[in-house]
Amino acid sequence: MTTFVYVGPSMPHEDACKILNAEYLPPVKRGDLQNIPDDVDTVVIIDGVLLNDAAVGHREILSLLKSGINVIGGGSMGALRAAELGSFGMKGLGRIYEEYKSGRVDGDDEVVLAYDPFSLAPLSEPLINFRLNLYEAVNNDVISKNVADEIISALKKVYYPHRTDKKFKEIVSLFLN
Repeated sequence: MTTFVYVGPSMPHEDACKILNAEYLPPVKRGDLQNIPDDVDTVVIIDGVLLNDAAVGHREILSLLKSGINVIGGGSMGALRAAELGSFGMKGLGRIYEEYKSGRVDGDDEVVLAYDPFSLAPLSEPLINFRLNLYEAVNNDVISKNVADEIISALKKVYYPHRTDKKFKEIVSLFLN
């Protein structure tokens, strides 16, 4: 049996191949799951498109689950869809999935980022990465929860392709100086 893994900016395919023997595909988009070959028994969704193309639909995933294909989500789009479809049998993995499942995070904008469509290299950072780093800073008494919340609020106002490490540092410096 075969496993399909949809991944892009989260991890280069060359690195992923060292972890799991599977067929690696670019970030999933609407329509990609409609013609899965019969020998595929597991589909793993890590990355998916959100804004530059139609996102993978819930019905596509539900159709796979209904046909007996194991569907696992984590990382980015996969974590979001797994949290939404867990009661229907989609399995979720990882910290970002846990954030969505718990309800602490609920927007698509948390995982969206800009990436090069040819190399799949990330060009910006997803908001969730900054959020999780800020949670760590709060847990380690580096900053207060109020300051972290203000920084997150400021980052949410930044258009996603401009959410970079440089922009993050600029915003953090406004609140810590």
